[in-house]
Amino acid sequence: MQINPPYGFQEIVTLTKTHRVLLPKGRALPALFHGMNPMPVSYTEFPLASRDYPLVFISADQGRTFVPMLVLGLAAQQNLFVMPDQTWDPTVYLPAYVRRYPFCMTRITVDGKEAPERIACVEKRALNDKGDALYDAKGNALPEWEQRQKLLFEYEADLARTEEMCKLLAQHQLLEPFAMQAVPNQGEPLQLTGMYRVAEARLAALDADALKELLQKGVLGRLYAHLMSLDNFQRLLGRRPGFEPNPAAGILDQKKFN
Repeated sequence: MQINPPYGFQEIVTLTKTHRVLLPKGRALPALFHGMNPMPVSYTEFPLASRDYPLVFISADQGRTFVPMLVLGLAAQQNLFVMPDQTWDPTVYLPAYVRRYPFCMTRITVDGKEAPERIACVEKRALNDKGDALYDAKGNALPEWEQRQKLLFEYEADLARTEEMCKLLAQHQLLEPFAMQAVPNQGEPLQLTGMYRVAEARLAALDADALKELLQKGVLGRLYAHLMSLDNFQRLLGRRPGFEPNPAAGILDQKKFN
């Protein structure tokens, strides 16, 4: 039997009613998120997340399929939203990818065949005899777990909507690769690559039926939220350690790959 952990998780096991789990409290941030960049974001989160983070798409197969991501820093393994006390910045939206931890849903592979249904799993290192119980002695879910279980299942359903949205973007060839260059007050320019964004000219050229489909499925509004979120690259520059505001510097320049 094989259980593949999601992005960022180390080792996961199937969740049982007898497990006791070290649950994060408030905005306390598990160590794996301290250097996570980028971070997955789902369909429902686009409007809220786009206010605080640059929201881009990435592809692991040269543009055949895509996944939406939040950019959290200007370098690999740099999360600029982690505060000195190791919590997530309380002034910005807290992504569902963080809130669901240490739980996830995944499919089990047995003898090379992947099961169709997903099951609830937990990060193994979060299991501890001194952790929180999720069920009472009668096997009934406790309130703390009920809330997290609700989030877990809602997030899983949202991932399906996210996948459908990305398939539409690929079908209509709406995404184009781009790079982002940050020019800080001091030091060398920083460049982020491997990202995709909506090509506005392609979006404007869609026929009426395609636009209607995007509108009816709630995708069109999310595409505009994504485009507006790209202005948040400037805010990332301002979050760099030791940054001193200077209106004449800190300019960001977008470049399209050729």
